Amino acid sequence: MEREIILAGGMRTPFGDFGKSLKDISLGQLGVHATRACLDKAGLDAADVDHLVWGNVLPVDQQGYLAARYIAIEAGLPEASAALNVNRACASGSQAIVTAAEQILSGHSEVAVAGGGENFSRAPFVVTTGRWGHKRGPQTMVDSLDWAYRDPFSLELMGGTAENLAEEFQYQREPMDEYAVTSQRRAGAAREFLSRQIGPIEIKERKTTRLLSADEYPRPDVTMEKLSAMKPVFREGGMVTAGNSSGVTDGAAMVVVAERAKAEALGVEPLARIVDWRIVGVPPRIMGCGPVPAIGTLLKRHDMTVDDVDYFEINEAFAVVNLHAETQLGVSRERCNLYGGGISIGHPPGATGARMTLVAMQHLAESGQKNAIISMCMGAGQGLAMLIENVKH
Repeated sequence: MEREIILAGGMRTPFGDFGKSLKDISLGQLGVHATRACLDKAGLDAADVDHLVWGNVLPVDQQGYLAARYIAIEAGLPEASAALNVNRACASGSQAIVTAAEQILSGHSEVAVAGGGENFSRAPFVVTTGRWGHKRGPQTMVDSLDWAYRDPFSLELMGGTAENLAEEFQYQREPMDEYAVTSQRRAGAAREFLSRQIGPIEIKERKTTRLLSADEYPRPDVTMEKLSAMKPVFREGGMVTAGNSSGVTDGAAMVVVAERAKAEALGVEPLARIVDWRIVGVPPRIMGCGPVPAIGTLLKRHDMTVDDVDYFEINEAFAVVNLHAETQLGVSRERCNLYGGGISIGHPPGATGARMTLVAMQHLAESGQKNAIISMCMGAGQGLAMLIENVKH
């Protein structure tokens, strides 16, 4: 890359459990909260940001389809700044970062804020036959959240594609549950680490308010006995359960993406640099295999092996996704998702890629290690992998 693209600041909301603390806060306001916290952490004046890129899968609330512009203005960015919504399924937060980097590389931006979010608790029910009137009889309301979780080709739920992956590669239930227990325990042990990337948010409850300062979804006391007793959700006799799948959560995450010289001129301290990224297509019916070819292609492009990477963040859409990466690529569990992941923290698709980037940035800064890869699968069959480096190397 001709211009050095750096990452700085980086903050998020706590992730709220489905239907709980964040259900009454609009998605736009979650984005504003994360953006302001990100700018404050970076020591960056909103007036110096020229672009905001927002990743989102399911638009909700009145601002839904124009959320990027709403968040930018409400967070204090100039009216002369630009804003863009992007959607690349579960990699939408990562795509926002990639898009911001591409704009900087092409000379169309210098300092951007990028990330994304979801508030699935506010997903509306819709009447698809209501626009032009009904002939007669009752009409069915459709859950728009169900649309977000279905493969657009087969219309099976994403968990069904995880079952397909497990069946095709002969992964078993017990290792999936073991992986889920590990994720939950790691998230529990990482509360202090995670707290440094969370901007507490005020929750109104009747006549009082409280401060939500930690993720609601982690269940660090879960046991193998409890997980093994859970019934399959997506297929009779299957292996994918609610316990070894990612949690449905609400939240937003943002990070500063900037040209290094410009950032430093503004007094912003870079934490990591973006080296490269790759995005690939895979069969939709086994979309969970996506990280394997995405990471493999990225490594090959830089003449690297898995052993050349110090740390991995691979989204825990389902435990089988991570088992597949371990088996096919040789990614060590001792170098991957050390602070929990989608199974324990939850997976709001628009926010996940940005959240994982925050974790990788923080891990590199605190460990002193050189590099990290952030990767995830995507509904409809894609995979994304992004390589970042510690700026102090």
